[in-house]
Amino acid sequence: MALCMLYSGLAKCQEQVVSVDIDPAKTYQRIDNFGASDAWSCQFIGQWPTETKEKIADLLFSKDTLADGSPRGIALSLWRFNIGAGSAAQADKSGIKDEWRRAASFLNTDGSYNWQNQAGQMWFLSAAKKRGVDNFLGFVNSPPVNFTLNGKAYATAGKSNLGADKYGAFADYLSSVVKGVKKASGITLNYISPVNEPQWDWSDGGQEGCPYSNAEMARLVRSIDSSFSKNHVLSKIVIGEAGSLVYLASAGDKPGKGNQIKDFFNQGSPNYIGDLKNVKKVISAHSYFTTSPIATAEQLRRSLAAELHNYPGLSFWQSEYCILGNNAGEIDGNKRDLGIDAALYLAKVIHTDLTSANATAWQWWTAISPFDYKDGLVYVDNNKAGGNYYSSKMLWAMGNFSRFVRPGAVRIDTHTSGGERTKSPLLISAFKKDNHLIVVVINNNAETALVNINGGSSKISDIRTFTTSSTADLQAGAVAPNGNPISIQPKSVTTITGTVN
Repeated sequence: MALCMLYSGLAKCQEQVVSVDIDPAKTYQRIDNFGASDAWSCQFIGQWPTETKEKIADLLFSKDTLADGSPRGIALSLWRFNIGAGSAAQADKSGIKDEWRRAASFLNTDGSYNWQNQAGQMWFLSAAKKRGVDNFLGFVNSPPVNFTLNGKAYATAGKSNLGADKYGAFADYLSSVVKGVKKASGITLNYISPVNEPQWDWSDGGQEGCPYSNAEMARLVRSIDSSFSKNHVLSKIVIGEAGSLVYLASAGDKPGKGNQIKDFFNQGSPNYIGDLKNVKKVISAHSYFTTSPIATAEQLRRSLAAELHNYPGLSFWQSEYCILGNNAGEIDGNKRDLGIDAALYLAKVIHTDLTSANATAWQWWTAISPFDYKDGLVYVDNNKAGGNYYSSKMLWAMGNFSRFVRPGAVRIDTHTSGGERTKSPLLISAFKKDNHLIVVVINNNAETALVNINGGSSKISDIRTFTTSSTADLQAGAVAPNGNPISIQPKSVTTITGTVN
C-alpha cells in the first residue's frame, strides 16, 4: 500500500484503488485468434535484406522473451495472406496508381500457375510458421483478372466484376491456391475469405476490390464449397468481411447487402449457407467508422451480440481494422503516430469489440505500412529494395492482448468498484486458459491508478505485469506472489498475468 501513503487519510486511499472482482466460473466467448494481414507491403518487404525482415518478423510473431522477461514480439496467432488478383503484373495498365496497393497473382494470364509470383508474401508466411503461428487465412479482395468482366482488379459502376460464368472457375482457382501454397511452403491456409467489404463500389482504382450482393456471395460460397469437397480441400470458408459492423444485424444503406447474419445463417433465407460442409460458423466484419463515441460504439456491439445469440454456435470475428476517419473528433486516421495516444485508442477498440460484441477473433489491417497513416503496426521506409523499420506503440498495445490471450482462452466476468479519483474509468477485461489468468487494464488517465485483483473463492498467485506506455514496450514487472495493489502507469495498457486456483 506504499503508494496510498502519498494520500492523506484512508478514505482518499480507498477512493484511489480500483477493486477488480473476477469470476472465473462466469464465462463468455472463447478466443480464436489475434491476427494481422500481409497486405500490401510484404510483397516488397519479404524481399528486403534478411537481417531486417527477420527483425520485423520477430516483432510480429515471436514468442521469445528478452533477458528481463519482456516479450521480443507480440506473438500474433493468425496471419492473413492476401491472395492477389494480378494487378501487379499489369503495372500501370492496372489502373491502380500506387504500386504498393497492387497485388500479384499465382495465376498467370495464360492460365498457368507460378508459386513464386508472391515470393515476398510467401517469405512472411513461412516466417510466421517458423515462429509458432498455426492459423493462416487467405483473403481475396478481387477475383483474378483472368475472371473479371473488365479485365481489371477493380469494378465498374459498383457492379460485381465476377462474370456469371466464372463462379466455378474462381472456386477451382481457390482450391488450386490452397494446394499450391501447401506444396510450395508446407503451410495450409486454414481459412479462405473469398470477398472483402462487398458493400463498397470498388470502382475508383484505389486498390483491388469487388462488390457483391448477399445473393451473389451465397452463390459464390456454394461454388467454393462444392470445389473444396470435390478437390478434398479442408480449408474452411469464412464469410462476411462486411465493410462495417452495421451490415451484420441491420439493413444499412446498401439494399441486398445488409442483415448478413440472418441472410446467411437463417435456415429460411434463400441465401442460407450455414449448412454447407466447408463453411465455418463465423460471420466476419470490420470495425471501421463505428468506434466513436464510446457509448454509440458499445450500443451497436451489444445489438450485434444480441443478434448472434439467436444463432447458437455462430461467432463473430472482427477481421480488419486500423484507425480511419476522424472518429467523432477523438482521433484522426491521417499521419503516422508511433506514440501512445494512437495505441490507447486502438486498445479501447479491441476492448470494446471483445467485451460488448463478444468477438472471438480480432484482426488488424496491414501489419507493415509504408504510408503516412495510422494503419501499421510496424512502419517501413517507402523503398521497395530496403530501408529502416519502426515499431509503433500500436504494435505493443495489440501485444497486450495477442501475446497473452492465446487461442482457447475464455473471457471471464469482471466487476469494478472504487477508483472515484480517476477521471476516466479504467477499461478492464479478463481471460482464463487452464489455470492461467490474464487481465488487461487500459488507463487513459494522466495519473497512476491502483488496482486490486480479487478472485473471490479462487486464489490468485504469481502476479506479474507487462506494461505498454510512452516509455515501455510490454515491459515486464517483477513477479510477486501477492501483487495487490498493482500500480498501473499513466496513459498505459497493462497486462496482469497470474495463476488462479
